[in-house]
Amino acid sequence: MPDRLIAKAFAMGLAVLAGAVSPFAASAQLSGSGAPDAGPLMIARQGSFFVGGRDVRSDKLSTLPAYAPEGTITVDQMYVRYQVPATAAPHRPLVFIHGCCLTGKTWETTPDGRMGWDEFFLRAGYPVYVIDQAWRGRSAASPAAINAVKTGAAAPDQLPIVFSAGREAAWAIFRFGRQYPDVFPGMQFPLGAQAEFWKQMVPDWLASLPTPNPTVPDLSDLAQRLDGAVLVSHSQSGIYPFQTAALSRKGIAGIVAVEPGACPAATEPMTPYAGLPILVLWGDNVDQSPRWAPRLAACRDFVAAANAAGGKVEMVMLPDVGFHGNSHMLMQDANSLDVAHWLDGWIGRHVSAR
Repeated sequence: MPDRLIAKAFAMGLAVLAGAVSPFAASAQLSGSGAPDAGPLMIARQGSFFVGGRDVRSDKLSTLPAYAPEGTITVDQMYVRYQVPATAAPHRPLVFIHGCCLTGKTWETTPDGRMGWDEFFLRAGYPVYVIDQAWRGRSAASPAAINAVKTGAAAPDQLPIVFSAGREAAWAIFRFGRQYPDVFPGMQFPLGAQAEFWKQMVPDWLASLPTPNPTVPDLSDLAQRLDGAVLVSHSQSGIYPFQTAALSRKGIAGIVAVEPGACPAATEPMTPYAGLPILVLWGDNVDQSPRWAPRLAACRDFVAAANAAGGKVEMVMLPDVGFHGNSHMLMQDANSLDVAHWLDGWIGRHVSAR
């Protein structure tokens, strides 16, 4: 590395340590698709833990001779990875919740190697908590129902429903284009790195789990531990913060639902959301998607019903605030940090500081 770049990085680090540059001032430099030069990242602590879970005893844990089929395992737990910034700030913690067929990787480094939202908001002074939904990623699933069928102890129609989203179908779901491999004009997702993106996709057990998903009570537990968190959901998990608030408002300081797969029905009681800062955020070309246009309309109905009942709910279409071409995966789009910067401002205006 040239001496002048080393000197620059060292100087920026000293400025942060001295308080001359606030975390947000550093994050304000992180716009555009180029590699950001944000200086050293100062973290007070980081780690991981699990929330929730229940023990299950089974005699169908294995069909391999080397591993006993009988035993006890834990399921329904939610994996949480956290980072807390070194610079003190009054920001509420953010809990990032991924969507269908994905894991917490959604919020980390983008497929083309740029900064993800968890690091952006960490640099902006927020404690960040990234989860893997129950039965997904690093949150364990049970093989017992599958092994029961394999050993003949259960009929084939008792197999759990587990699915994966193929890239051809996911292309339209993620609104890269109307259908594979067409691309919407000006679409912001970095398709040059799509091979890395498809590696993020994992099997999804949602259809075999109860409603609400076990992730929901786990989120309630986590929010109460954090004593005032903003729950940031995406797609499939979009409904989870609302279900969490309906379970208990304790520990929930706000909700950001990014392109939710569902909002609460407008006919449901709105009491759980009264006075709670809520943002429902959408990208571009939503009205051109047979999958997403009806969901957008249903969310509009929810927003109207919630606000009529004393809510503080706002729906924002990114093109209306100057961002164009965003896909369903807007936290990974080429302008993702610009959108994050805007979202940081929204949270600052609507969610009370500690």
